[in-house]
Amino acid sequence: MKTVFAVTCVALLAIAAFPRTTTAQNLVVTNARILDGKGGVIDRGSVVVRDGKIVSVSSGAATNVDGAQTIDAQGRTLMPGFIDAHRHIAQGDPAEWLAKRAAPQMQEFLDAGFTTVLCAICPDEALELRQRVEAGAVKGPRLFLGSIIPLARTGPPAGGRGGAPPAGGGRGGDPARFDNSRPPLRPTVAAGAIPAAETIKAVEAVASKKYDYIKTVITTTPGGPETDTLKLIVSEGKKRNLPTITHAVSVIDTLAAVEARPDVLVHTPHIGRLEEDANAVKTIAGADIPMTSTLAVFVPHFGADNAPLFRDAMPFPWETISSAGQGPVNARLLWEAGISYGYGTDTSWPPKESLADELRALRLVFSPRDISKILGQGAARSTLKQDQIGTLEAGKFADMVLIDGNPLIDINDVLNVAVTIKGGRIVSDTRKK
Repeated sequence: MKTVFAVTCVALLAIAAFPRTTTAQNLVVTNARILDGKGGVIDRGSVVVRDGKIVSVSSGAATNVDGAQTIDAQGRTLMPGFIDAHRHIAQGDPAEWLAKRAAPQMQEFLDAGFTTVLCAICPDEALELRQRVEAGAVKGPRLFLGSIIPLARTGPPAGGRGGAPPAGGGRGGDPARFDNSRPPLRPTVAAGAIPAAETIKAVEAVASKKYDYIKTVITTTPGGPETDTLKLIVSEGKKRNLPTITHAVSVIDTLAAVEARPDVLVHTPHIGRLEEDANAVKTIAGADIPMTSTLAVFVPHFGADNAPLFRDAMPFPWETISSAGQGPVNARLLWEAGISYGYGTDTSWPPKESLADELRALRLVFSPRDISKILGQGAARSTLKQDQIGTLEAGKFADMVLIDGNPLIDINDVLNVAVTIKGGRIVSDTRKK
């Protein structure tokens, strides 16, 4: 009983510490270079916020702002708050993560400019964290959460290599190190089917827990059940207003996913050469399904000692390095064909480091103006929340970042976040007082 009482007291004190995060805010930001997240630029402009939402974005000084808090941007760049549309947030034991690491991690996101994070594979403890953020007990970005449902039996069928990595995910524990979407590891026989009733029950379980998305992973097997199961999940999810996010990392699997019409595609296909398959480009882009970037998974992350690391913090697997080039090439071809393309990392590195890594990959084929759109409206579409976030325009949440520098000249300036604003409230401020 003493433990329960102590935990309750801590929770109540935490709520009291951040009561203002749940209330509305009036604000005006003036004297800013505005990048609206859609490709538009205002060299010297203002944004007016009432009740936590944007009411106007205009050139020159703002008017009719009596009683509002004012921020003089002093020529800094104002952009939509950053969105990581595919991210891992919980590592290790989920209960320990929630108790000890989740709150400081959420502040890290805010300090790096992230006002929205989509975690597509989350433990139930992330639901509790989302509730705490929404209640104001923890200061953090908007959290959107997903839970995974399998498309086929995970064990290999008799007589050949099956459709799943071994327990633990292969070397280093990261399934991307043992990716059976990548030849020569692709399955050679059909995976086992999951009964429809079992799949429907899984969808119901995800919906009952109030997750925001269903996450699926597709690696097709010859004559296997993956596409049909995905179609069923998509259909059952729609009945419950539960969108489906599908992980597809090869061209062949992306085409199979498109046939099932999920709501979002993750990741950029980095296995298979789209420059050799114009029909595949047309089919994938023509499906009008948003795609999340996650290019940096196969770009080495360099630690303090200059060691090249994979996302599991272990030595980089150089046998995967072709994806570091093929992913950006395929991304640009799909972009040229009209796909909606949004920022996401699929990593566990600190958010500012993940942003730096993803920018390295994006810069290979995208201009600073392109990347500003990928960070803005593209990422919002990859969360399916584009009516609420991702651009600076009237009616959207006032989620914004002030940047020291001009990202249209050097996109790496987005790493220089001075102020983060969520719902019209300053949640991080590194300016010198």
